[in-house]
Amino acid sequence: MQTTLAPEYQNTPDGQAAEAILRKCVHCGFCTATCPTYQLLGDELDGPRGRIYLMKQVLEGHTPTRKTQLHLDRCLTCRNCETTCPSGVDYGHLLDIGRKLVDAKVPRPMGERAVRWALKEGIPSPLFGPAMALGQLVRPLMPAALKNKVPAKQDAGTWPTRSHTRKVLMLAGCAQPAMAPNINASTARVLDAVGIQTIVAPDAGCCGAVKFHLNDQDGGKAEMRANIDAWWPQVQQGVEAIVMNASGCGVTVKEYGYILQDDPAYAEKAARISGLTRDLSELLPVIVQSLQAARPALAERIRTQAPKLAFHPPCTLQHGQKLKGGVEQHLGALGFDIRTPLNESHLCCGSAGTYSVLNPALAYQLRDRKLGHLNELQQEVIVSANIGCITHLQSGTATKVRHWVEVLDEALASLS
Repeated sequence: MQTTLAPEYQNTPDGQAAEAILRKCVHCGFCTATCPTYQLLGDELDGPRGRIYLMKQVLEGHTPTRKTQLHLDRCLTCRNCETTCPSGVDYGHLLDIGRKLVDAKVPRPMGERAVRWALKEGIPSPLFGPAMALGQLVRPLMPAALKNKVPAKQDAGTWPTRSHTRKVLMLAGCAQPAMAPNINASTARVLDAVGIQTIVAPDAGCCGAVKFHLNDQDGGKAEMRANIDAWWPQVQQGVEAIVMNASGCGVTVKEYGYILQDDPAYAEKAARISGLTRDLSELLPVIVQSLQAARPALAERIRTQAPKLAFHPPCTLQHGQKLKGGVEQHLGALGFDIRTPLNESHLCCGSAGTYSVLNPALAYQLRDRKLGHLNELQQEVIVSANIGCITHLQSGTATKVRHWVEVLDEALASLS
């Protein structure tokens, strides 16, 4: 796609990056077929190709409007279009640039600004945990819209205390410890069972995604640098990986190297951090091999006693990180009956970080559409790999929704 940058964007990092991405686009329209918002709304401007045209216009000097901003806001950033695109258009990074440029020229209404500020400052805040605990205390009295965002209080169980030669870092995250602490504890217990020690750096906080994608890119980058500083001593000591059990955090940390590539103080370290980062599912081959060697009868016992699982692969896993099929394959090898819907397993569930708060009508349509396909499988438990998806899906079903590592941890404990 030929692009002529306006003078204000020529020779700027954002302008050059955007132009390089735009030139890959051949406006074929394949992306519209897999775009969730286009499926719901049928509007070209609510699909990737239309949004690319809008961003191209801004970069060429056209004045963006509130309508431009709304069409960009409606994007889930699920990156399904990247999986579909035959030309390798880096749509997610282009959207980050486009939203930044549009927001600089289109003031938001005060109500929107207040909600977005509360999200970007509240979720990564140390006060999020106490606020969530208070919300869980009064949860039965809440209206449905609020109750959907406050999961029931969860017992995390015990954290393993054994020391192992093999060590990995794990990002605890900002929302997950307060909303579903058992996910982190289950991760540590499963890795402990195969001789890997999980270390959490106390000074590491939010991965930076919340602020970055709410267009506080400087704030997001500051959180990224703080995490790099917190992890760096362990990296220097030879920790073998940085494990992410929330795929939304994982895709962000894997992109630290890209996001901080122009930072002279952090570019090299950020690239090293991204190179060490692994989604928890990427450790499954090692976990499965070790468990099969140590417990030869485990698979048969899981096959007969474990709940049947319906798997929802998060967009940040299958499209953002390009990891598809691993959870199903390796849990299946351990004996789990785990199935993925035949229809629309590639489409977003509507959670998409803070999207379900900012665009609830579209988010709930996508949630119910996704649950319809998952319920067709008639499995006992729905599993996923991202706290946002888990919370969002649970708000629309009585079927239990969990992280797959919790189910694996429970099976190991009950069958040991």
